[in-house]
Amino acid sequence: MRRKLTARFAASVALGAFVCLSGAVFPLTSQAASTAPAEVEEQQPVFLGFAGAFLAGQTADIDNDTGHAIEFYRKALEFDPENGDVRQRLMVALFTDGRFSEGAVLAREMKDDPAVAQVSKLAMMVEATTKREYRKAASLLDPEDSNPIDRLLNTLLNAWAEFGDGKGDAALKSILALEGPPWYPVFTRYHAGAMALAMGNKAEARKHFTDLIADPQGGGAAPDTFIRGVMALAGLEARDGNQRAALNALAAGEDFSPGYAPLAALRQVIEGGGKPETGVKTAQQGAAAALFTLGSALNRDGAEETVAVYLQFARELDPANAETLVILGGLKERLGKVEDAIAIYEAVPETSPMRRVSELQLGLALADLGLNGEAKDHLKALITSDPRDIRSYLAYGAVLSQDKDYVEMALTYETAISVVGPTPTRNDWNLFFQAGIANERLKHWPKAEAHFKRALELFPDQPQVMNYLGYSWIDMNINLEEGMDMIRAAVDLRPNDGYIVDSLGWAHYRLGQYEDAVRELERAVELKPADPTINDHLGDAYWRVGRELEATFQWKRALANEPEADLKPEIELKLSEGLPPLDPAVPAADNGALKNSDPALPKPGADKKSHLGPAGDEPRHAGPGARPDAGAQFGSLNQRLYAHA
Repeated sequence: MRRKLTARFAASVALGAFVCLSGAVFPLTSQAASTAPAEVEEQQPVFLGFAGAFLAGQTADIDNDTGHAIEFYRKALEFDPENGDVRQRLMVALFTDGRFSEGAVLAREMKDDPAVAQVSKLAMMVEATTKREYRKAASLLDPEDSNPIDRLLNTLLNAWAEFGDGKGDAALKSILALEGPPWYPVFTRYHAGAMALAMGNKAEARKHFTDLIADPQGGGAAPDTFIRGVMALAGLEARDGNQRAALNALAAGEDFSPGYAPLAALRQVIEGGGKPETGVKTAQQGAAAALFTLGSALNRDGAEETVAVYLQFARELDPANAETLVILGGLKERLGKVEDAIAIYEAVPETSPMRRVSELQLGLALADLGLNGEAKDHLKALITSDPRDIRSYLAYGAVLSQDKDYVEMALTYETAISVVGPTPTRNDWNLFFQAGIANERLKHWPKAEAHFKRALELFPDQPQVMNYLGYSWIDMNINLEEGMDMIRAAVDLRPNDGYIVDSLGWAHYRLGQYEDAVRELERAVELKPADPTINDHLGDAYWRVGRELEATFQWKRALANEPEADLKPEIELKLSEGLPPLDPAVPAADNGALKNSDPALPKPGADKKSHLGPAGDEPRHAGPGARPDAGAQFGSLNQRLYAHA
């Protein structure tokens, strides 16, 4: 078996081949040491001391290479069995990797270590709950914790443990009595409703779920929990024969998260007279729901470790829960563990409304692995199985765009537009935008322009569309003033989007406004320092204002950041020869044409993808948790398991 080592991990192993740290070395061959970051045969390093093993474990940990991190931390413990830092890191690595029983052994040993007491006791609570030792589970967590997230989670878990111990009324009261920040109600209402329903009290459950979905603004704190409440209420009403009330509940969810596939699937079941099963029936499922609701709400960059632990604990309690599996799969993808993600998506039950979401994500994950043929076959089959599901077209189109198959891409999005029909809504803007991109790449400009304008009719001031259309006009030397105004407006809406700021700078460059170009492109490079195209653009602008040494530096940076194959020789030529002199100024045309003829400019209509950045705003991971505002209310809480050593 071959494993691709990350650059940082391979470099650390290579470094260890000749550097001693407290008696630790990594005795690899010089050939292995020189292969980073290329693909190399996996080797088993031999550690002669604690420091080398611990350093390797930390490096693998940072690179999300959890399997190696576990292996190296265990090796470090052979040298220093009582080292607290290593034991902590090993425990959390085991939990994030889904190896619960192994991590639980360490959790029991470290339950009194303040650095990891919350995590250790959560693990012990999960273990006790799986064994139905509910009284023990309820005694482990502190519901008065000063941290608002821990206080909420501990209260909910204790309540579900009390419910399991036959004290449902007291448990329900403890949830309803919980006071805290304004984002608490979305959680407490959902769990109060779920617990009341599990107790057979339909009227009280209906009240709590109804209160929940009546507050969509509050639902933004935890979109996945809000949707869970919608689906729970719809299922309750359907089982009671209240089909109209069930569909009304679903409508509230569809307003909150338009196009969300599980809602559409549940609607189909209910309209067909089906009776969806209750989502939470047991204390174990309730505890899993508590961990899921907090984990999904925190699911954003910077909180991956916490989210992984919560979701893996939820999975331990309720292994077949589809919502947990889909969110966990998305997290694995974000961490670069695509094979793990695919395995998780495949575990989603086929009967679940979430199955279609998992299938869409699986198709995109195959493309992430470079298996574009398999990805396209998979996603095309999903379109065939349900031609009304617009997300299938978006996913398939994304892979076609990656393959630069613009003919098929245009056909796909135009088919999706026909499925939407004559009255598209604001939510359909991206279909027209993507159709516009495909047609622009095919040089079918009139059709592309019509699609871009239709996207802006549906979603006025959409910055990605304004950026693309405005730049396209400037690139083709038409509508220059309107195009610049459109790009400036896009920058005002997205001032921290390096791609859009780059478009503004490059538009100034095309117009011969080189000082203005330098100003905007310097800002774009600050926002996207590793983007080769933006660095290349800044180099060009520097050269035109006489800053030739700085231009050379930027072009070298562009090369170091691995530009696309067609850009690399252009940069190399500029490093060798610089830019050619400007042609004499040419008179402006009546429509405000380009005032300078720069021989270094690409021809009008050239591929602009690298200038404009990723196309579209469709969330990579479908579902309510991918909404832009998801989890924003948690941003100031600085929640973490504990600081890395």
